[in-house]
Amino acid sequence: MSDQDAQRVRDPKLIHVAAGVITDADGRVLVAKRPLNTHQGGLWEFPGGKLEPSEPVARGLARELDEELGIQVRASAPLIRLRHDYGDRLVLLDIHRVLSYQGCPHGREGQALDWMTPQQMDPSSFPAADRPVISALRLPSRYLITGTDPTQPDAFIRRLEQALSRSQLRILQLRAPGLGANEYAKLARRCAEVCRQANAQLILNCDADLAGRLPGDGLHLTETRLSALDERPQTDKPLIGASCHGTEGLAKAAALGLDYALLSPVQQTRTHPDATPLGWSTFAKLVDQAGLPVYALGGVGEADLDRAISHGAQGIAAISGFWSH
Repeated sequence: MSDQDAQRVRDPKLIHVAAGVITDADGRVLVAKRPLNTHQGGLWEFPGGKLEPSEPVARGLARELDEELGIQVRASAPLIRLRHDYGDRLVLLDIHRVLSYQGCPHGREGQALDWMTPQQMDPSSFPAADRPVISALRLPSRYLITGTDPTQPDAFIRRLEQALSRSQLRILQLRAPGLGANEYAKLARRCAEVCRQANAQLILNCDADLAGRLPGDGLHLTETRLSALDERPQTDKPLIGASCHGTEGLAKAAALGLDYALLSPVQQTRTHPDATPLGWSTFAKLVDQAGLPVYALGGVGEADLDRAISHGAQGIAAISGFWSH
C-alpha cells in the first residue's frame, strides 16, 4: 500500500485531486469556474478532478482533462503538491504542468473557461487550496542571494549586473547583514535600478519597516524574524518569503500565508561546514508537507536544478552558485 493510499484509509475525508496547468504561447494559464452548486462553487480553479483509488497522478490527470476539456495529455511534470483542510474535507492536491497535449480545450461539462496570466490571477477568486499554486506560477526556478561584499557598493553593483546579464535570473534577495540601515537603504536603491533594467524582482532582507520605505518587490524574513511573527507582515510588497531549516519553520511560513520558503542546507556547504545537510530524501519529505513553494538552498547550483525540481522544489536558491566573482 502506498503512503497516499494509507492516508486515505486513515482519513476517509481525504480527497486526492490532480489538476493541470495548461499554458498558451503568451504564457496565459487556462482556468475553469466551479459550478455554483458544488464545494467552493463560483470560484476559478485549475482544471482537473478527483483520482480513483490507487490511480497514478499522471494517468488520472490525463483522464480528467479529457473528460473536462476534451484534450489528450501527452506529457506532464509535477509543479507542486499541497494539502488543505477545509474543515469538512481534507484535500491532497497534485498540480502538474501540462507539457504537451492534443485537441482544443473546451468546457465539455458546460463550465466557463478563461485564460489568465499568473499576475492577473486574484487569489481570493480561487479556492484556498489553489492559492499557493498561483505563487508557484509567479515565481521563477532560479533565486539569487547576493554575496560579498556589500561594503564595497561599486564592486557589488558590478557583480550584480554581471550575474543578471549572463543568466536566467529574474529574482534576487539583497542579503547584507553587516550593513546598518542607512547603508542598506542606499545599496537597495541602487540594486532596485539594476533590477528594473534587467526585469528582475528585488527581495529585501531587512526589517519590515525599512523595507516599506524602499523600492522593491518583496520582503524576506530570517528564521528569527519568522519565529517572532503571529501574522503575515503588513507591507505593500507583494512577495514575502522566509528562511527555514525544518518542519517547524515551514509550517509557520505556510500558516502565515507566505509566498515561498528557502529550505537549507540541502547539501554540505563551504560557508557552514558544521551544519548537518538534509539530503535530497529528507528535503523531499519536508517539501511534500510544506504547503507552499520551496526553494532548495545550500550546496546547490545550476547543475542541481532538475534534481531539485524532481524532489518537489520550486527551484534552487544560491549565493556562490549564481553570484559573479
